[in-house]
Amino acid sequence: MIKRKRKRLGKKGSLQDIMFIIGVLLFFGMIILFGFRISSAYDDQIQGMSEIPDNAKDASSSLTGQYTGILDNVFLLLTIGLAIVSLILAGMVRVHPVFIPIFFIILLITVFVAGVASNIFQSIASNSNMVGYASQLTFTSTVLEYLPLFIGVFGTLLMVVMYKLWSMDQ
Repeated sequence: MIKRKRKRLGKKGSLQDIMFIIGVLLFFGMIILFGFRISSAYDDQIQGMSEIPDNAKDASSSLTGQYTGILDNVFLLLTIGLAIVSLILAGMVRVHPVFIPIFFIILLITVFVAGVASNIFQSIASNSNMVGYASQLTFTSTVLEYLPLFIGVFGTLLMVVMYKLWSMDQ
């Protein structure tokens, strides 16, 4: 039982966390984009109905108007939060510096995967039906557009934190 616990403790703050961050950011970015499109379509339908009272129409347009501000900021908060948690977890890991070249090679592959994820979001966001909605989601579009750069810089910072701690423990 003690060996299992040690195995799990050694898996913190690694490139697996960065791959998880890429997946989570792409998933939530898509959810926010599609949700905003659906919310706007429903609001357009509600505004066109004469049977619905004016206060309900105002509430619907207010909700759609707040969607961009709130969920876009939540996406930025999620991005920063995941990065901070991953750095904290990286501080708990002792890794020998001999593994830096392997980490760097896998980081390059991870940056490539981040580029693929960024292209997936950009191809959907540049669709003629989605371009207007994506342009209103400032933080979401910007983070996912520059995701490979973000992952490259963050992965390098993660590498410095993980391998610097080994020299401090000696």
